[in-house]
Amino acid sequence: MDYDVVVAGGGPVGLMLACELRLGGARVAVLERRTEVDATIKGGVITAPCAEALYRRGMLPALAEVQRQAMDRFHAFMRERNGGEGGGAAGQGLGYVGHFAGIMLRADLVDRTEPGLGDAGPAAEISLVAQQDIERLLGERADELGVDVRRGVELTGFDADEEAVTVRTSGGAIRAGWLVGCDGGRSTVRKLAGFEFPGTDPEITCHQAVVEMTGAEDLPVGWATTDTGVYAHGPMPGRIVTVEFDGPPADRNAPVTAEDLQARLRHVSGVDVTITAVRTATRFTDHARQVTEYRKGRVLLAGDAAHVHSAFGSQGLSLGIGDAMNLGWKLAAVTRGRAPEGLLDTYTSERHPVGAWILDWTRSQVAAMRPDPQSRALREIVSDLAGTVTGTTYLTARLNGAGLRYELPGEHPLTGRSAPDLELADGSRLADHLHGGRALLLDLTDDPELRALAAGYAGRVDTVTVGCPSRPELAAVLVRPDGFTAWAADAEGRTPAPRAGLAEALQEWFGVPEGAVTQG
Repeated sequence: MDYDVVVAGGGPVGLMLACELRLGGARVAVLERRTEVDATIKGGVITAPCAEALYRRGMLPALAEVQRQAMDRFHAFMRERNGGEGGGAAGQGLGYVGHFAGIMLRADLVDRTEPGLGDAGPAAEISLVAQQDIERLLGERADELGVDVRRGVELTGFDADEEAVTVRTSGGAIRAGWLVGCDGGRSTVRKLAGFEFPGTDPEITCHQAVVEMTGAEDLPVGWATTDTGVYAHGPMPGRIVTVEFDGPPADRNAPVTAEDLQARLRHVSGVDVTITAVRTATRFTDHARQVTEYRKGRVLLAGDAAHVHSAFGSQGLSLGIGDAMNLGWKLAAVTRGRAPEGLLDTYTSERHPVGAWILDWTRSQVAAMRPDPQSRALREIVSDLAGTVTGTTYLTARLNGAGLRYELPGEHPLTGRSAPDLELADGSRLADHLHGGRALLLDLTDDPELRALAAGYAGRVDTVTVGCPSRPELAAVLVRPDGFTAWAADAEGRTPAPRAGLAEALQEWFGVPEGAVTQG
C-alpha cells in the first residue's frame, strides 16, 4: 500500500478528515485539483458544532484572531453606514446567533441554561469565521501533522476490491486501503462508486457576492423580505445575497456578471443600486439530496459529497466537519488494526440522521421565504416566535445541534451527546485534553478501579484524574475522540452506579485491552 487512506478533495472537510486520520496514526494522501484556496465567496460564519470541533483540536486562538479581524471589518462597515459613528453591536458577536430563513435570532433572547447551549465553553464565542479561513488554517495544520497534500492533482477514476483501492489521478496511480470522497456536491467519487443520491429538485435561484456599488445607502443592513424575493446586505462591505423564487437557473455554470447581479438586486430590493465591480460571486439553489449510505465497501463519503442542500442557516460546513470528526478516528482505528471494519457501520448510522435533519431544516427555511400569501403568513408566525425567549432558544438549539444525540448504549443523560466543556479543578477544561485526537476518561472522584479498567487502553484512551467543582454530581465521563460521550456515571447514591458499563463501552469503541486473552 502507498497509503492507508486517500482523501479526494482538499477543502475544509477533506483536510479535517486527513488531520483526524493522521492523529490516529494512518498514512494519508489528499488529492486536490485546485492549487490554491478557492477565493469564491462561500460561508461567512460557522455554527457552534464546527467551532467546538476545532476548539477540541487546539485551534481556538487562531479562530479567535480570524474573528477579531472580521469584527474589525464589520465595525468599520457600520461606522461608514452611520456617518463615522458607532459600529458596535450589542450582545454576543454581531448581536445575533444566526438566522432562520433570514429571520435573525437575537443573542440576548437565548436561554443559555437549556441543555447543550451553555456548556460549549469558549467555542460558543466563535462564529464570524469564513470558510476560506477554515480551509487555510486546516491546510497549515495538515502540513504540521505530515499529511501528504497533493495540490493540482485530480482523481480521474479508481478500482476497488476487497483488499484495497487503486486510485487513478492526473499524476499517476496510487494504491491505498481506503478511499474517502470529500470532493463536493458534484463528487466524482460518489458518481463512479454508484451511490444512490435521492432528494428534491431546486425551486429557487440564489446569488451571493462581494461587490463595489453605488446607491447602497438605501439598502438596509441584514436580511429583508419583499414582494419579489429575499435579500441580504452585509455584514461586510459590499456583501449581498439575493433569493428569487422563479425556478432554478437555466445554466448554473454561467459566469455571474455585474450586470446580472445588478438586475437581480434591483428586482428583489427595489433599490436602484449600481454595481461597478464584482470581487467574488457565486450562484446556488435549494436542491437537497443525500446518499442512502455513507459507505460502499472500501469507499466512503463525507461532507457535500454525501449531502447537498441550500446554504441557509450556515450549517453545511459544520455538518461536513462533523462527518470528518466522526469518521476520522474510526477509520484510523480500522487501518491500524485496533478495531474491526464493523466499527465503520456506525459512521452511517450516526451521521445519516443528522444529514437528513439538516436537509429538512433548509427545506423548511425555503418554505418560510416564499413570496406567496400562505408562506408569508407562516413567516409572520415564525417571526413572532423568534421574538420570544422560548422560540429563539428552540431555533438556536436546533441550529447548533444542541438536541443531537447518537443512539449509544447507556442511560446517563450525557451518553451519546457532545460532551460539555467541563471546567476542571486544575484550571483546565475538557477540550484541553482532546487536542491529541485520543479518547478521554475523566476520573472526577479519584477512583482507582476506573483507572484500572482504562489501563489496558494506553495510547488509545487518555486518563485524567481531577475534580470538577461545578458538576459535583458527576463521577466520571468517557469521551470519544470526536468529543461525544460514550459513557458517564454519577457519584455514589445516584444511578447508574459508577463503573457500570465502562468496560463494555471501552471495548465497544476501542477494542480489547492490551494483554487481554481472546477466545476463538
